[in-house]
Amino acid sequence: MTAESANEAEPAKEADESGPPAAPQVERWVNVLGSVIAPATLLGALLFYFGYVSSRAQYDYFGIDVDLIGLTTQNYVARSPQPLLVPLLVLALLGAALVGAHAIIRRRSHRPGFVGAMRRALLVGLIVLGAGLILLFAYPLLSGWPYYPLVTPLVLAIGGAVTAYSLATLRFVARRDRTGPGPRVGVVVLLWVATAACVFWATATIAQWSGLGLAQQQARRLDTLPSVIVDTQDRLYLPAESRVTEIALPPSDSQKFRFRYTGLRLLIVGGDHMFLVPNTWNPHDTTLVLPVDSSTRLQFQFRNLAP
Repeated sequence: MTAESANEAEPAKEADESGPPAAPQVERWVNVLGSVIAPATLLGALLFYFGYVSSRAQYDYFGIDVDLIGLTTQNYVARSPQPLLVPLLVLALLGAALVGAHAIIRRRSHRPGFVGAMRRALLVGLIVLGAGLILLFAYPLLSGWPYYPLVTPLVLAIGGAVTAYSLATLRFVARRDRTGPGPRVGVVVLLWVATAACVFWATATIAQWSGLGLAQQQARRLDTLPSVIVDTQDRLYLPAESRVTEIALPPSDSQKFRFRYTGLRLLIVGGDHMFLVPNTWNPHDTTLVLPVDSSTRLQFQFRNLAP
């Protein structure tokens, strides 16, 4: 073998030993995360959480701790689409727009001045992110502002997303043009994780507001809830402001119930208890909790709508 052929074989051997290029670190991290957390489990946990947040705000309006109702995991998951509909629609449309914008940006990455534009975008992202951090640490001063739980995570998410995307694009250009490694991938990944956490925070706030809005809608139209007549063995001593009518039943050996109450609406049944509210909303009203057993007798009235 000549010296020239040996020299030509040397690089070939090195190329064979090097093997295929290593997978990007981000892809490896995603694969590891996917193997630890099953997508179905994660989706179910998210649906349960947002359903719980919405239900908690809804029944807190009526003075009930949702944990006392005894709703199941399936109940919370079934309630999650209502608060998640608008956020998911917005995120889907925004994601589609960002995918298109990403393709346009990558096509223009060869143009002169592109790196300078990305650096200016990075500066804008850092400024917005700094404003979000100021809002975050100013919570003791701004906690009374009703829009604080939504504005703060949105500002942080926008700042984090712009910063992360700018760094990722600068890293892509640097590696493509072989001008250096560019920004570290760990910083980009952590920024995207922070952005996702802020989106989660904002979505939880929307779910809470959705539950409160649903409760207020129910309070305006309590007549849409099932009308209930309750017979009890003992007097309930309801407040006069509730406008619930109490009728003393005639004593009889054939029945054990002594009092009848009309003007009540069934809010929800959970476990072995039912939660009743008056016909019309009043700030002095209370939610009546009665056991579903032989100590009470229920009659559900037809709706006042002729067939």
